[in-house]
Amino acid sequence: MRRTKLEMNVDILKVLAHWGPLKLTHVMYKGNFNGRVVRECLDLLTKQGLVEEKINKRNGIVYAITQRGFTVLKQFRELTEGLSIIEIAGNQKSQNF
Repeated sequence: MRRTKLEMNVDILKVLAHWGPLKLTHVMYKGNFNGRVVRECLDLLTKQGLVEEKINKRNGIVYAITQRGFTVLKQFRELTEGLSIIEIAGNQKSQNF
């Protein structure tokens, strides 16, 4: 099943939150993306202030999640957890009828 753009952006934030600053190719491998997609997503996330480019003398350019990125990721997790609770409650009510 294909991921939506939102899911891809969230997955990149998750990868960076879990693994720390990574080169573009490592983001690709760990998130199972192709190069074009990950570049587009990283550009958008950088413009939004959720990811930042850092120059690392040893590795060149690496990407890191910002504090704002952590906040958005946390809010997304809370929202999806809340929606799953609502879905479970709705399923239980429909089973009772």
